[in-house]
Amino acid sequence: MFTGIVTDVGRVRSIQHDGDTRFEITTAYDMGAVEIGASIANSGVCLTVIETGPDWFAVQASGETLSKTTLGGWSEGSRVNLERALKVGDELGGHIVSGHVDGVGEVVSIKDDGESKRFVIRAPQHLKLFMAPKGSVAVDGVSLTVNEVEGDTFGVNIIPHTQSVTLFGDYVVGSKVNLEIDMLARYVARLLEKE
Repeated sequence: MFTGIVTDVGRVRSIQHDGDTRFEITTAYDMGAVEIGASIANSGVCLTVIETGPDWFAVQASGETLSKTTLGGWSEGSRVNLERALKVGDELGGHIVSGHVDGVGEVVSIKDDGESKRFVIRAPQHLKLFMAPKGSVAVDGVSLTVNEVEGDTFGVNIIPHTQSVTLFGDYVVGSKVNLEIDMLARYVARLLEKE
């Protein structure tokens, strides 16, 4: 489990395609404190650490993960939002995030809104019913509050701090982003489906 509070922006240092895809990610994390088998959210995708070095870690992604997330579009040098797994007693600053991406969205507009920027993101059709004003969503692993919903798009405001410490400062219209819907919305929808 994660909180959606990004704690580092890493960079893909190498990619190997041998059956599954192996990514090596550089990081500022103290890798001496990260065990093999630990979970790290990589732009919202929970992946298992399979090897570490002094300033990097390796993860493996299946073809399914590559097809359902933005990871299939990564190349050497791609920047990656990173978050270590939540520990009991940690501050829950965002919302409960599982690291299980529900779909890929697309940034359709970016406009100045005071010092913040208003991002409008198009969600896949199967996710639009899960978006609600003042609800939560994780975008590339960043916990955000939905401002408004219109059809299959939703808006979020990104303050300057978040722009500087996450990938939001890199996005342009057309950027693809991993989306994870709010866990509560997922279960409410499932319960309603059974009635």
